Amino acid sequence: MFLLMQQATKPAQELLDNTESQEKTISIYKLIVDGGIGGQIIIGILFVLLTMALYIYFERFLAIKAASKIDKNFMNLIKEQVSQGNLKVAKQLCSQENSVTARLIEKGISRIGKPLDDINSAIENAGKLEIYSLEKNVSVLATIAGAAPMLGFLGTVLGMIVAIHQIANAGGQIDIKMLSSGLYTAMTTTVAGLIVGIIAYIQYNHLVVRTDKVVYQMEATTLEFLDLLNEPV
Repeated sequence: MFLLMQQATKPAQELLDNTESQEKTISIYKLIVDGGIGGQIIIGILFVLLTMALYIYFERFLAIKAASKIDKNFMNLIKEQVSQGNLKVAKQLCSQENSVTARLIEKGISRIGKPLDDINSAIENAGKLEIYSLEKNVSVLATIAGAAPMLGFLGTVLGMIVAIHQIANAGGQIDIKMLSSGLYTAMTTTVAGLIVGIIAYIQYNHLVVRTDKVVYQMEATTLEFLDLLNEPV
């Protein structure tokens, strides 16, 4: 009798183990598919936003990194050539460097002979254009960082509406399987929106810090160049 009871409990135990195994191995793809058409649309939009955020980040990161590169001996060479009156050679050195700072110095060199205020204004205007170029599309990252979580919460609201609608149509008999579609939509879109928003937010702040460093470098080099022009002949 004891052996028969053990044999009878084995299939039930195996069924329970299989059920637990299926619950543990549920895939992200299944979560998205079971979320319904509303959840799938929102997940698709979030995926597009994530792709845009990654592209903008790496494109701007490489552009800012290239803009910040400059030879440590660059300003010493410029000082030497300007002091000797070799403005043409100094411009050539700037064009060879191909960096934000070099372009500002080249703008200043081209204005040598005019009042110092005019030179300073020309450099400032050129600097504003360079900063605008460095910050190109960076604001899109900030928009994605704010919009992605809101899209996720929109999916949450849609999922809860679906769940409530199913409860209303259940006629007093609530089955958790009936609510699964709405709950999947509510949870998966929220998680996806937060993930995309966090990634875009980190990327945005990193690019802002990198841009600020380039701006400080531009200001320091510009002041050094203006001090050179103020030196007595």
